[in-house]
Amino acid sequence: MTPETLEPLTLPATADAAGWESWMRERAESGLARARELVDGLRTSPPDDAVEVLRRWDDAMLQLGNVAAAGSLLGNVHPDEAVRTTAERAEQDVSRLSTEWSLDSVLFDVFAGLDDSGLDDEARRLLAKVRRDFRRAGVDRDDATRARITAINERLTELDQDFSRAVRDDVRTIRVTPEQLAGLPADWLEAHQPTGSADDDGLVTVTTDYPDAVPVRQFAHDPQVRADMVDAFLNRGYPATEPMLQEIFALRHELAGLVGYPDWASYDAEVKMIGEGAAIPAFIDKIAAAAAEPAERDLAVLLERYRRDRPDAERVPIADALYYEELVRKEQLEVDSQRVRTYFAFDKVRRGLLEVTGRLFGLRYDEVPDAAVWHPDVTAYDVVDVGSGDGLGRIYLDLHPREGKYKHAAQFTLTDGVAGRQLPEGVLVCNFSRGLMEHDHVVTLFHEFGHLVHHVLGGHVAWARFAGVATEWDFVEAPSQMLEEWAWDADILRLFATDDAGEPIPADLVRAMRASDDFGKGAHARTQMFYAAMSYYFHVERPGDLTARMVELQETYSAWPYREGTHMFASFGHLGGYSSAYYTYMWSLVIAKDLFSAFDDDDLFAPDVARRYRDRVLAPGGSKDAADLVADFLGRPYTFDAYAAWLSS
Repeated sequence: MTPETLEPLTLPATADAAGWESWMRERAESGLARARELVDGLRTSPPDDAVEVLRRWDDAMLQLGNVAAAGSLLGNVHPDEAVRTTAERAEQDVSRLSTEWSLDSVLFDVFAGLDDSGLDDEARRLLAKVRRDFRRAGVDRDDATRARITAINERLTELDQDFSRAVRDDVRTIRVTPEQLAGLPADWLEAHQPTGSADDDGLVTVTTDYPDAVPVRQFAHDPQVRADMVDAFLNRGYPATEPMLQEIFALRHELAGLVGYPDWASYDAEVKMIGEGAAIPAFIDKIAAAAAEPAERDLAVLLERYRRDRPDAERVPIADALYYEELVRKEQLEVDSQRVRTYFAFDKVRRGLLEVTGRLFGLRYDEVPDAAVWHPDVTAYDVVDVGSGDGLGRIYLDLHPREGKYKHAAQFTLTDGVAGRQLPEGVLVCNFSRGLMEHDHVVTLFHEFGHLVHHVLGGHVAWARFAGVATEWDFVEAPSQMLEEWAWDADILRLFATDDAGEPIPADLVRAMRASDDFGKGAHARTQMFYAAMSYYFHVERPGDLTARMVELQETYSAWPYREGTHMFASFGHLGGYSSAYYTYMWSLVIAKDLFSAFDDDDLFAPDVARRYRDRVLAPGGSKDAADLVADFLGRPYTFDAYAAWLSS
């Protein structure tokens, strides 16, 4: 069966919330019922053939994945709260059933007794992972322990949803006079006028959503406005999320102990490239040390500029960091971000993104104007292989902020793709301006789209377990981080980055932008290691005072001093999904720099290397270990060298 014989998922062809809620409920009920039927059959009368046992289990996992994916997506993006609530319950049901099966000793015996001698490499790999999943779940523990594990997993699912919801819904505001917004771009100011109501006092409301918060911190001349925005932004979620996080850390630690691990980080790291929890702080310190000299060099430049306005300053405070970085870039590196923005109108960037990635990977994106979507902002595209004409999957772009929507940028799965069974479908969820974009946001768009491409191209494997972005979690960012490079190449940017007059962005400006971006990369790496240290030590130490421990880690690792009265951890969403493993962003970046070294700087569209990358890194999904995927592409194991050279340059 070829990919084109499969059809995309049918979504509700209605804007009515009741229709979506009914669809979500039916998808959950039918998917869970089919999964139960498959697993009950395995438990009571398993097939004699080992491949058939694995196939039925994989089918059941595909059904669970379908329910969980729809639940996660709609729980984060649907504009109606009732739909979001129904979707969250579906996720809870999946988690509950998954836990039940993972602790079923009768079911485990089915897999423990399989003869793997007749299996091919992928099936044998799958069997090994299934057996490991059961062991890590605690299937071999006594009844009381398994009951406690069940209760912990159910509670963790609830807490994770509560935490995400609290962060998502806590949009804070500051109220300022129009005069206090001097320095902001003209198009931004035009979109931020006083409401005109009788009680607004002529004030402008500015939110902590990214299209507001980032420009204010970067461009507002008024230091008090910048400080107020930083305070509002860094206090999102506080104090509501602190007890949630404390309970999450405690329960994860208890769960790890119940299944035989000294702490959560050790448990979590076992299935990642890094392998051991104790290797995480060593990696954090390695990066921090490598970044120390570049960070000190750039911070000295920044402090010198800051002291022109604040002669007695000893450090640049976080409330002023983005603003003064912008001044240094403009005054010393001759890059004016407000000029740069004029080349990045959102509609042109979106069109350019599709053209660039289509050419690079041999794809075509056919818009589906009549596709059912959950909000008018959402656009659907069918992804087609240019060479074969086969339909490879469907993607949805949901790129602007709205009330009740996920606040960051991420790729969400709608369906995992499995050869001959269902097409991969993914959703890009971001919060970009509808007008002009900062170049940083263009880079973010390319990054997140990299996950979407990986999901689609890796969605034609034989097993659901290995579909799409199913590699080790500390590798999944590498392909997306590498795709960022295409948003920095002057020749590529000139394909879509044009001003109102249609003039493409000058090559010398792009070179200056690259030099400007290099300024501060050491400080950025140190800040990332602060976040990574926080995610690790919060889980290992479970401090009673999260703010106090955060302050200590910030002083140890971050380039920026702590701002009194703020609680950044309270809205650090990665403490949910990434748990103790936020280090993975930098681990992946090390690999991404090595992957990119195989491409020709003078021709980033060179078809031979691009096709080899598509076939050997993206298309296999999780069918091989990430280190093997990289070695297949590079012809050697990955090294730290390319990253170290980039960081020190």
